Amino acid sequence: MKKILLIAGIAALSFSAKAQEAIKPEVPHLYNPAADAKADIAAAVKTAATQHKNVLLQIGGNWCIWCLRFNDLVIKDAELDKYMNDNFVVLHVNWSPENKNEKVLADLGYPQRFGFPVFVVLDDKGKRLHTQNSGYLEEGKGHSKAKVMEFFQGWAPSALDPKSYAEKAK
Repeated sequence: MKKILLIAGIAALSFSAKAQEAIKPEVPHLYNPAADAKADIAAAVKTAATQHKNVLLQIGGNWCIWCLRFNDLVIKDAELDKYMNDNFVVLHVNWSPENKNEKVLADLGYPQRFGFPVFVVLDDKGKRLHTQNSGYLEEGKGHSKAKVMEFFQGWAPSALDPKSYAEKAK
């Protein structure tokens, strides 16, 4: 009888462990440590040129809760998501122990000095226009929708187009 109880107990623990594995949240994979960041950035710039957009590099890692929070805010808010995608080709550039992308980040002016996530805006020719410290976009335990939208609007192609500022003919 003790053997049956022991076997039943082991089976129950095994089932419980399997059930817990099944309900574990999936680890996000926004960032790919194996990606060729230099090639991916070149492709994003090429796409931006054909779509008349700028490139938004979101640099961070799957380990970074603030990176995930930012991404969550933007993709779950229809207004932010639309504005971002209408104006930017977005690329997640990995920084992690597996791949720090040191050469790419050096070429971008060492944006990691601001922590993660950090955003780099490139024009449609690949010229770095701006590096954004994400700390300025934070509010509470997340990011401010208003601050994020202001950041997007300030670095959208139209904001940098001199025609946007020409006086209208009377």
